[in-house]
Amino acid sequence: MKKSIKNISNLLLLVSLFFFIIPTVQAQNEENEELSIKELIFEHLSDSYKWHFFILNEKDFSLHLPVIVRNESGQWHVFSSSRLEKGASYEGFYIAHEGQYIHKIVEKNLAGDEIRPWDFSITKNVLAMFVSITIILLSFMSLARWYKKGRVKPPGGYLGIVEVVLLNIQDEVIKPCVGDDYKKFSPFLLTAFFFILINNFMGLIPVFPFGANVTGNITITFFLSFITFLLININGNKHYWKEIFWPHVPLWLKCPFPLIPIMEFWGILMKPAALMVRLFANVMAGHAMVLGLICLIFISVSMGAAANAGMSFVAVFFSVFISLIEILVSLIQAYVFVLLSAVFIGMSRAKPERREHVSDTV
Repeated sequence: MKKSIKNISNLLLLVSLFFFIIPTVQAQNEENEELSIKELIFEHLSDSYKWHFFILNEKDFSLHLPVIVRNESGQWHVFSSSRLEKGASYEGFYIAHEGQYIHKIVEKNLAGDEIRPWDFSITKNVLAMFVSITIILLSFMSLARWYKKGRVKPPGGYLGIVEVVLLNIQDEVIKPCVGDDYKKFSPFLLTAFFFILINNFMGLIPVFPFGANVTGNITITFFLSFITFLLININGNKHYWKEIFWPHVPLWLKCPFPLIPIMEFWGILMKPAALMVRLFANVMAGHAMVLGLICLIFISVSMGAAANAGMSFVAVFFSVFISLIEILVSLIQAYVFVLLSAVFIGMSRAKPERREHVSDTV
């Protein structure tokens, strides 16, 4: 099993190296541009209006995605992102190459300033989410049809793995952390788990329709954390809010200056923020490390053949190692997100404990 995982990781790394990183570097060298590691890494990790495949004979093979924008005057525009290639402008829209809206579609207002239109385009990350959602729906619906047919024997193969993981997360994580009414929150928590897990795994496979950095996008992690934030505070009971605004602490800590209530209220925002940053940072860091290690091959070219060969071996070795770690991290991050979400929801619905005042005896 370990040997198979290692072989898969080596294959994914080679595919990424030869079809994604090397062609980009070669294209920059042909244009006599200075190789910028920072720009190269962020270009591969950021969202895009096209899905780049590879470069062959100086020809860029990419899937151009639809652009759907609403300009400042309220008019809708739908066109292919191919019209914005190489700095071109179409119907007043273009892709910014610098400034605060870098790599985003912008337009200019009457004052000549760059502004962002309402952008509902199908970007690389959006398309990847459609793919992952389709995988989730097909998996759950196939599992539901299995038992709908009256079959008592559990399914095998892929559906068997899905069922085992689903039941384990619900019975070992959601149920004990949330409490008796765990079924009310299971749909979201299970969906979040499989959504994060599948997108994490998809991000490790650099072949269309995989390879997008979905969970490494802070907008996605913010939205998942925001839903958790709503579930925590909308379903919080009276005891939860009482412990925030009038906690069981000495009076001087909450009146006249509400020190502890301020800290508790700040904790309401910090819980989802921790979920958001943890998922984003871990996924983004893993991808950035692999790309950075691969770039060492090209940085060391100027050092001579011997140094380049040595650095290439080191870069490939550690890239494979980090890729294996990322497989584990992908599972851990999905598990941790759901675990902490379930814990926070359970804390907001916890019943007050009976406090017995016992006098100390000497």
